[in-house]
Amino acid sequence: MYTPGAEKPEYATAKIAVWWDMKDCPIPEGYDARLVRPSIEAAFNELGYSGPISITGYSDQRETPCQILRGLSSTGVAVAQIIPESRCSLMYSNMLEWRDLNPPPATMMLVSDQWQHVFAWDLARLQQHTKYNLFWLIQLSLSQDKGSSSCEVSPMFYCKSCSYQGQRVEGFRRHVSSGKHAVKEVTNRIHPELDYLTRTWAKNYTAKPEYATAPIVVWWDMKDCPIPEGYDARQKLGYSGPVSITGCGDHNKTPDHILRELSSTGVDLAHSIDEVIYSRMFINMKQWKARNPPPATIMLISDGVVMMFENLIADLLQETKCFFLLSLSSSSTNDSVSELYNYALCFRDKKPRSSQVQSKSKG
Repeated sequence: MYTPGAEKPEYATAKIAVWWDMKDCPIPEGYDARLVRPSIEAAFNELGYSGPISITGYSDQRETPCQILRGLSSTGVAVAQIIPESRCSLMYSNMLEWRDLNPPPATMMLVSDQWQHVFAWDLARLQQHTKYNLFWLIQLSLSQDKGSSSCEVSPMFYCKSCSYQGQRVEGFRRHVSSGKHAVKEVTNRIHPELDYLTRTWAKNYTAKPEYATAPIVVWWDMKDCPIPEGYDARQKLGYSGPVSITGCGDHNKTPDHILRELSSTGVDLAHSIDEVIYSRMFINMKQWKARNPPPATIMLISDGVVMMFENLIADLLQETKCFFLLSLSSSSTNDSVSELYNYALCFRDKKPRSSQVQSKSKG
């Protein structure tokens, strides 16, 4: 679990929303479902949070025992009906709707073991645009202490396919078992694929005022993202802070004329054999972040670092308010990152040489 803590007073009493994947993170057998909310509330209270909490559990509720549904609803936990393959899609769309209605300060928690493969990158990128406190769990951590609940939310059962809402277990079970629901679940199917919001973001993402003159660091994987022959990078996006660029790779394989041209424009060159280049780049990025508090901009040009360290980079983005730019080669097949944000040397005031680097967008 990533736990940012109540770092600012305005978050301590702000709203908290929890989206819980009941299929991948089920209630342990024999556990009293009435303790789910008190356990989550107690965990937040220990971190200094006391704001109102809304909790929604997602699963094919036809498979959930009635006693669990009753236990959850008795403590104000909402229950959503969704077929297994579409639960992440519905959770994600509900999170986006909640964000639109609840601007920061507010806190979000995601309970799902699909965090790394489904949610991480998009939520991390959204975090840089609008800053929430964001927690994630890959399993439900529950206590046996009944404690007390401050819930003032009415229990709700809902089915998006049918636009059904109700507050009684019996009515909800009749609905999800009905022929009408079966038809609607097909005709109004929730598509399993997530419609990532950040896919629509422009790749030329201009600088916000606080980042315009802040330090910029670029790590460039010259193995995965080599220099296109004859390329001349000339873009300007409003960044004018001091830039440091390091080209990483096995430079025994880099032609001498490219090494000379890069070094003549102030690009540092770090020699790494292919087997360790990704880990070296990630470690260097963490060390630089520790020495350079925000506002600052980090740019990573690599396919392999993303594939190997996707979850760790998402964690890093949540921990820091640094602005992060990611650039992939045109041959990248990593679908969890939607597109190129920028070009590698768009920040420099001086005119780049024709041999400098470009990383193209996907698609």
